[in-house]
Amino acid sequence: MDRYANLPMDFADASLVILAEHLGHGRILSTDQRDFAAYRWKNRHPFTNLLG
Repeated sequence: MDRYANLPMDFADASLVILAEHLGHGRILSTDQRDFAAYRWKNRHPFTNLLG
């Protein structure tokens, strides 16, 4: 957790993570490039940001 201390997850980020896991894929649409480069869905798969 110390590694990601400077990347706090806000409500919008958490909502996208939960929705992606619920839908069963890691495709998201977010202007938050930095955070979603570090986040993982299902604890191991990187997200695919459709804006990136």
